[in-house]
This record gives sequence, structure tokens and C-alpha cells, in this order.
Amino acid sequence: MTRPPETRRDETPRDETRRDETPRQHLDRLWARGRALLGTDTAIMGGAMSWVSERTLVAAISNAGGFGVLACGSMGPDLLAAEIEATQALTDRPFGVNLITMHPELDALVDVCLARSVGHVVLAGGLPAGATIRRLKDGGARVLCFAPATALARKLIRLGVDGLIIEGAEAGGHIGPVSTSVLAQEILPAVGAEIPVFVAGGIGRGEAIVSYLEMGASGVQLGTHFVCATESIAHPAFKAAFIKASARDAVPSVQLDQRFPVIPVRALRNKATERFMAAQQEAIDRFRAGAIDQKAAQLEIEHFWAGALRRAVIDGDVESGSLMAGQSVGLVKEEQPTQAIIDTLIAQAEATLAARAGVAGEPARPDAAAPEARPAARPEARPEARPGVAGAAAPAATADPVP
Repeated sequence: MTRPPETRRDETPRDETRRDETPRQHLDRLWARGRALLGTDTAIMGGAMSWVSERTLVAAISNAGGFGVLACGSMGPDLLAAEIEATQALTDRPFGVNLITMHPELDALVDVCLARSVGHVVLAGGLPAGATIRRLKDGGARVLCFAPATALARKLIRLGVDGLIIEGAEAGGHIGPVSTSVLAQEILPAVGAEIPVFVAGGIGRGEAIVSYLEMGASGVQLGTHFVCATESIAHPAFKAAFIKASARDAVPSVQLDQRFPVIPVRALRNKATERFMAAQQEAIDRFRAGAIDQKAAQLEIEHFWAGALRRAVIDGDVESGSLMAGQSVGLVKEEQPTQAIIDTLIAQAEATLAARAGVAGEPARPDAAAPEARPAARPEARPEARPGVAGAAAPAATADPVP
């Protein structure tokens, strides 16, 4: 009987621990492509959240070894330029900018990013034009896009994107219908070997990070987990609602009548979510009675949430505002510095890898569960709300949710 050839050290599968490596070295091997694409110590992206992902939090995530992403939202070119420059003053590490493809001034926003040497741009909110992707890449930026299905992932690869983000229904904000775990099983085997793929939606512990990396992901994206960072400018009442909430409190919006579509948004239950159901029914009843036409009824439903996210995040109105949150909100227990959040995730991931190495009969290194020492993020003062970050109206349908 012929014995199978022994696996040489340099042929060790990415999801198996080498005998001479620490759990951190194994983790770094798992997300090596993600780190290389982002230029960071870890392949942990901060999800771009309107009103939350501004200069201070973005810089804090990058300074802590992750990859912060500015949420442009409805900002105009001048406000975005100021926010990019302010972020660059707070960190010399890589960060990205999230642009909404439906923004009426998208071309000008692309110009702003390129003029200020933004290294990475995340395009969200629909299939981006090939010309937009080419302009960004020709200008020196790397482009990442959201891919909710394998067919779209392949199309984006053909268009030349540098990385993909797959985000499941567990995320906060505007969501799709498919869970993160199912998307990962569908898309990672199909394209994960071709392009770095970052998994988002419902991730709140290092064990989950390891799981997706072993499935073929190159990194992860978290949003909800960073809302309660010390550096986050979110109102204390907004943070308190997150800390108090459980996973079951983060629910998607409900559509009452298929003639009046409602974009699914996952947020914490409050008085506003209850009133939204009543507001939908009232508009539908008025339409049925002939008091208003279908277009007017649809507008009434859509306008219910106008300005609601800002009211919650910035003003602290947690009853009439929108508390967009992912289901991982139940794992948020306290306000912590961003560095501590990332260090905890890494320690959990390392402990998982160390335990698996032990089960496999390989001795865990003494430093298995301890994250490598990294420079602490520079302390930043908690800023007041700024124009364009917390002073401009949010778009009616933003594609930068809270993973």
C-alpha cells in the first residue's frame, strides 16, 4: 500500500497550524491577502455607518491596526474633502472612503478622493459603473464593492474591482434577504481564490472571524461592534441603547402591502418602529379610500424615516429616531476604546486557533492566547457634531449599513 506523500512545511493548508508557528502567525497567514490589500496589521474593516463613521472613529480603527472607512453618505465634495483631510491629520495609517453609487455628485466625490490620495474606495448602493471603477483604479485607488450574489461577484471581478464585501441579513441598516453564513457558503468557494473577500453581518467575536477565514475569506467587516467605542461620537443615549439591547431587539422593518415596497432596515425596536407600522397602514387606507394616489402614499411611507438616523445618533432621540443595529448588538456589553475592541477580537481568534492546534495534537505555543503588543491608538478628543458628518440630511436610502 503506497503511503501518501508527506506535506512539506511550505505546503501547509492555510487553515492548518504549522508546528513552529504561534496562533498569531497562523491568523496572519489566514488573512494575509486581506492585510496586503488593505495595508494593515489586521484584516478587520470598520463598516461605514452614516453619522457614526467620521474622522475620529475611522482614525481610531486604523490606529488600532484595523481599517477605518469614512461614510460619505450625502456629503457634498467640499464636506468630504474636509473630512478626509481631518482624518489624515489623525492617522498616517490606511483608511478608506465609502461612496454611494446613487449620489448625484459621484464623479466629483471620486475627484475629491483621488486629489487627496485616498488609497481605498468602497462603492456601495448598487452596481457601480465600469467607468467609475476604472477612474478610481487609474488614479491609484483600490476599489472594493458589495456583492450580494455570486453572479454579481463575478461581474464585479470582470469590471476590475480589487476586493469584495459580502454582507448578510444579520447586519444593521439596509439589508438583503440572505444570511451571512449562507452567503459565505455560496460566494467564498466560487470566487474566494480569485479575489480577497471580506465577510460582514453579525460578526462580534474572534471565533466567528476564524470560522470565515477558514472558509476562504480574506478578512471581515464589523460595524455594530464599533458604535460603542470610546472614540465614537454617537450620543451616550444611542450607545446605552446598544449596550442594553439583545440580538432579538434588532429587527428588520416590515412591509404591509406589496404595492408599497419598504426597503428592509434592521434596527432596534422603539416607539418609532411601532409608529411606522401605523403610518404605513394609514397611508394604505387613504389610498384605498381614494384620498391620495399610489405615488403620494408611497412618498408618505418613505418620508417617515427622514432624518431619523441623525436624530438618534447625534441628538440621542432613541424613541423617535432610527437605531440601526446588527444582530451582534447583543455582544456589545460596554463602551471600550477601539484598541481594546480589536485586541479582544484578536485574542479570541488566537485562543480558538490555539485550542484547535492542541486538539490536533500539536503543542500550543506559550503566547497562544495573547495578542502581540501593538502601539496604542493616539488619544483623541471626542468631537462635537460637524457639518456633513452630523449636520447634513442623510440620503433616503443609504447603502452604508451597520454590520
